[in-house]
Amino acid sequence: MKSFKRHLTALAVSAALMPTAAVQAGEVEVLHWWTAGGEARAAAALKKMMEEQGHTWKDFAVAGGGGEAAMTVLKTRAVSGNPPAAAQIKGLDIREWAELGFLTSLDSVADAENWDQLIPPMISDVMKYEGEYVAVPVNVHRVNWLWVNPEVMKDVGVEVPTTLDEFFEVADKLKAEGYIPLAHGGQPWQDATVFDAVALAELGPDDYRKAFVDHDMDVINSAKMEDVFAQFAKVMSYVDDDAAGRDWNTATGMVIRGEAAMQIMGDWAKGEFTAAGLTPGEDYVCAPAPGTTGQFTFNVDSFAMFTLSEEEDIKAQKDLARTILEPEFQTLFNQNKGSIPVRTDMDMSDFDTCAQASMETFKSSADDGGLVPSFSHGLATTSYIQGQIFDVVTNFVNSNNPDPAKTTDQLAAAIQSAM
Repeated sequence: MKSFKRHLTALAVSAALMPTAAVQAGEVEVLHWWTAGGEARAAAALKKMMEEQGHTWKDFAVAGGGGEAAMTVLKTRAVSGNPPAAAQIKGLDIREWAELGFLTSLDSVADAENWDQLIPPMISDVMKYEGEYVAVPVNVHRVNWLWVNPEVMKDVGVEVPTTLDEFFEVADKLKAEGYIPLAHGGQPWQDATVFDAVALAELGPDDYRKAFVDHDMDVINSAKMEDVFAQFAKVMSYVDDDAAGRDWNTATGMVIRGEAAMQIMGDWAKGEFTAAGLTPGEDYVCAPAPGTTGQFTFNVDSFAMFTLSEEEDIKAQKDLARTILEPEFQTLFNQNKGSIPVRTDMDMSDFDTCAQASMETFKSSADDGGLVPSFSHGLATTSYIQGQIFDVVTNFVNSNNPDPAKTTDQLAAAIQSAM
């Protein structure tokens, strides 16, 4: 939090004399990083709906699956007095932007549309600051998915693994037959996504929350965490040597084409399979990441709404917030994006089997304690602490001689210094 505020303050000083840009009446400018196939179609659907209401949509897309580049641009725009109407921000970062005075209340829309009755409290609480909505959730992603090419598995004569031990056994056989066992992109957020799944498998949901939500040092600096890093190193040993810098959707394409057998990635990957005309359960398989059956690591996409001055733009902004949670958009968006609706009253019969399974696990895990916020996607902690964890995980992945015990100490020190 301190680092976040210091960075914005420094930018504000340098931008103090910059003139603010004029904004056209009725325009809604939206910052996001949905630039891949399925994601881009989802964004296009929202644009079309806004234009049908007579508003002008100004697309502010910043490439980069994890959103780091988008946040850098947003900070510069915000402190110069020229923020977009809406920006893709999630998790505890929403609260930080609100505390700094950048966000506007959406309660007039929320009250009229009964958001509190439609959105689960664990999600609506993240969208509020001092009891008022300042952001609107778009969807719920399950992060701990394993995507599988069944033809590759059939060719080698192996089944979809349900535990980490089974994963290692299957991966050895795949590798022996010339397949890449695990498709992956060597980017910090992708490394952290795989680490996220392994951590949930090894720690279980209770200790996962203690480590990544509560920052309990008894769990973070423990033999259990050493086991997480040891298993993570073994999982990553099945990634090909050309993974560095590869985008996540390129890795998904490797599974689609049968070059690789599996990918650990959130359900936005399903959008790539859908775009390729493939059918879940037939052309590809979605299964819980090994060792996480019945558990659900959630990621929620959301748009924070920035304070605007022009009346027509404010109306467009409120219409955007309302449209995002309407059933039509919730269905169209999530079917393209691969996620599930954030509304609890949605009929899932028109969704595919992966989405139906995701919703079922989402609801059951919320009841039995298996539902946890994803640290790798910014729902468990602040972006600053998340960045410290990313650095530790990335250094571990890139090490020629990874040491789980030493890295566990480094993780504890990094989180402590960031708190």
